[in-house]
Amino acid sequence: MAEPGLWLQNAGHSFDGSAWQFQALDLQLRRGEILAILGPNGRGKSTLLRCMAGLLGLSTGTVRATGHIGFVPQDFARSFPYSTLDIVLMGRARHISLFGTPGSRDEKIALDALGTVGMRAVAGKSFDDLSGGQRQLVLIARALAGENEILLLDEPASALDLHNQDKVLSLVHRLSCEGLAVAFTTHQPNHALAIADQVLLMPELGLALVGGADAVMTEANLQTLYGLPVRTLRFEEGGEPRAAVVPLYRGRARPDAGQR
Repeated sequence: MAEPGLWLQNAGHSFDGSAWQFQALDLQLRRGEILAILGPNGRGKSTLLRCMAGLLGLSTGTVRATGHIGFVPQDFARSFPYSTLDIVLMGRARHISLFGTPGSRDEKIALDALGTVGMRAVAGKSFDDLSGGQRQLVLIARALAGENEILLLDEPASALDLHNQDKVLSLVHRLSCEGLAVAFTTHQPNHALAIADQVLLMPELGLALVGGADAVMTEANLQTLYGLPVRTLRFEEGGEPRAAVVPLYRGRARPDAGQR
């Protein structure tokens, strides 16, 4: 069994001391595993991820890691136009002295990271000129350039079309197969079903359910999570068992819908 990469023990966070984003949370993420964190808006997914990354302090409990952590935000605030390579080189910061500049080795590692995510060809382009999907892949490359063993991604496939969602999810799965411990937040249950080993549901503030995808992502739990009925469809694709969650939206039916 792979060694643990990150632990949370009795972890909790509250911004004002009364309303808990999460509490009494025990979690272990091993190398080579993927954790998907699901919950509606405002349930504390990003807060939890930032606590795991050490960017935000816990109110209770502890977080420990046995490797360096790379955090990938939903977007990257920038005051100046940077090249794609410059963005990735920022991931080398902990390897460069305070007043130092990136050297040839740093540039090679950054270019290799871009190659890993399939973005080496845009190294010289302005980051601002890239599509949303390309920018997300570049931000993942920035984390990889830091030579981190643990990767935490905040909604890496949000606002992407289906093709780019698949590219990001396939990359995340490949990185876990190479031994990285990965956690990501998402609004899409199907992202978790596609690649996650563990799933953490945050149905309401202060409450979290964690376990294997099949055990945790029941129709009843997902209905509680999102406040609308869902159905899980199970089928085979290429000889492999697959599943997909279908929300039953409460849209208004056309009066003549049954006549078509």
